[in-house]
Amino acid sequence: MGLSRFIINTIILVSDYSLLMTEKQQNIINSGLKLFATEGYDSTSTIAIARDAGVSEGLIFRHFKNKEGLLEVIIGIGLSKANSYFESVIGIIEPRERIKTALSLPFNVDTDEYNFWRLTYALKWQRSTYESPLFEVFQASLAEAFGELGYDDPNSEAKLVEVFIDGMATEILLKDGTNAASLLETILKKYKLN
Repeated sequence: MGLSRFIINTIILVSDYSLLMTEKQQNIINSGLKLFATEGYDSTSTIAIARDAGVSEGLIFRHFKNKEGLLEVIIGIGLSKANSYFESVIGIIEPRERIKTALSLPFNVDTDEYNFWRLTYALKWQRSTYESPLFEVFQASLAEAFGELGYDDPNSEAKLVEVFIDGMATEILLKDGTNAASLLETILKKYKLN
C-alpha cells in the first residue's frame, strides 16, 4: 500500500474513531491540541495535558498509548478538516471562482479551529511535515484553472496562491489580522476576481 493510501486510510479510521470518542477522550484531545498549539509539542507533558483535561495521566496512555499517539489522532482529525477545505475548491468548475475560493480559504476558517491550524503551522516548521493527501490535487486544480484562463505559467501561479494562503494564515493566526481583508482585496484585484 502506498503512503497516500495509508494516510487516507488513517484519516478515515481517525474520523470514524472520533465519532466513537467518550467525553474524556475528547477532553484529552482538546487539551492536547490547545497545549501543543500554545506551548509547543515538545514542551507539553502528558501530565499537563491530563491536568488540563481533568483526567489521570494513565487515561492518556490507555486511549492514545503515548503523547505521539495523541498527536497522530489530532493530526488525523485535522487532515480530515483540511481535506474538506481542499475539496470545496477542487469541486468548483468555473476557473475564476475556483481561484477566488482558494484565495479566500484562510478567511473562511472557523475561529474554533485556530488552535488546530496554529499547531499545524508549528509542526510544518518543527518537523518539516504535514501535508494533506488532497494537497497535490488542490494545487493541480489551481494550475488547471490558471491554464484555462491563459496564464503563461499556471504552475507558478498555483504556487503563488499556496504562498498567499500560508502568508494569510500566518497573518490571521499569529498576528491580529487587521490588514488581512485589504490584502485579500488586493490579490483579488491582481487576478481580476473581484
